[in-house]
Amino acid sequence: MKYDILIIGSGPGGYVAAIRAAQLGRRVALVERAEAGGVCLNWGCIPTKALLKSAQVYGYCCHAEQYGLELDGAVRPNLEKIVARSRAVAETMSRGVQFLLKKNNIDLIAGTGRLVAPGRVDVDGTEYEADHIILATGARPREMPFIPVDGEHVITSRQALAMTRLPETMIVVGSGAIGSELAWFYAALGVKVTVIEYLPRMMPLEDEEVSKAMERAFRKMRATVLVGTTVKQVRVSDEGRCEVEIEGKKGVEILSAEVVLSAVGIQANIEGIGLEELGVEVERGKVKVDEYYRTNVEGIYAIGDIVPGPALAHVASAEGICCVEAICGLNPAPVDYSTIPSCVFTQPEVASVGMTEQQAAERGIAVKIGRFPFTASGKATAAGDRNGFVKLIFDEEDRLLGAHMVGASVTEMLAEPTLARRLGATAHQIARTIHAHPTMNEGVMEAAEAAMGAAIHL
Repeated sequence: MKYDILIIGSGPGGYVAAIRAAQLGRRVALVERAEAGGVCLNWGCIPTKALLKSAQVYGYCCHAEQYGLELDGAVRPNLEKIVARSRAVAETMSRGVQFLLKKNNIDLIAGTGRLVAPGRVDVDGTEYEADHIILATGARPREMPFIPVDGEHVITSRQALAMTRLPETMIVVGSGAIGSELAWFYAALGVKVTVIEYLPRMMPLEDEEVSKAMERAFRKMRATVLVGTTVKQVRVSDEGRCEVEIEGKKGVEILSAEVVLSAVGIQANIEGIGLEELGVEVERGKVKVDEYYRTNVEGIYAIGDIVPGPALAHVASAEGICCVEAICGLNPAPVDYSTIPSCVFTQPEVASVGMTEQQAAERGIAVKIGRFPFTASGKATAAGDRNGFVKLIFDEEDRLLGAHMVGASVTEMLAEPTLARRLGATAHQIARTIHAHPTMNEGVMEAAEAAMGAAIHL
């Protein structure tokens, strides 16, 4: 069967690309070896957020008295039911993707796709032809030889999303978004968690002030955070205990825990899909592409986690749309990688876009910084959660370079500074845009006012 566009992988890059191609009148097929929606909808972004919501509600119940409420009886987390709810949420979203594919007359082909020639894909023994083939095969948890994963004692994020019993102790290796979110989830349910980060600070890609705030937040939960610490080896004893050899400020130590969660990043799924046979160029474990995601082989494209750039669902979606629109001759603007929003759904949440203060300094850019602490926010005070702040970074012309936020629901506030950054908005324009009161989002306005030296509530 011949298609105009065939896409391998139905994650947020693949299925969004498929729908956009169908909207533009192309005949489209989407190949998927597992569940529709890919890792994000089934074993990543969505089920993780469902788990985190359950932990947040548990926290509200444990602190009900602070809101003038009295609970009759103890509140206990039931991990099996929490996980069951998470899986139901993921299944609902996966069915939603299938509905959208059907609605847009996209053929969903079950199986493993592999390039066999330009314009030809083999799916479990059946060949399909297409004028354009987009690779959107995503990524999987990276495995390190010194952290041998067995799926029971030493696990990855996938197993962490489906555990049926709360361990007493857990060591999480890596403090990026995945490690931090799962560490917070288990710590919030009462597990004694230790987070180990190789780099000098937690959440090392975030602004330094954000990292420090999150280290304090984790320690307030009685979680241990070890930064600047190397994991040398993980072993499982005959009794089923995990022994983790580390080297940090105190030298070499042995830590013990029931479970070790390896969250040391991801690895692109580029093996076994025919890249070598067709001579598709790969560099540093990623498929090499141009600004419209064309590879060096005509008619073959790649998007999402298998190409250079942030491995984020919304980035994959943007790349998929750009790629398809270029194929269809619409001449789209390339994806702006300087304006990629990033979120971490711990409590407090973390949200950021654009440059950090440190990045601006490294580039020799003089900046003006405006800060607003949520201790001065009426909405945060009424909600009983005053942790965190808004930090806005402007250049000498008062244009927004970056926004970095810590606090309750700040991920829902990120769209405004992202748009402001994209449009080149100034501190004055942000500060003089009337924000509804009382809202957490007033913090963005207040931080812009602070950068202007015109703060009202500080």
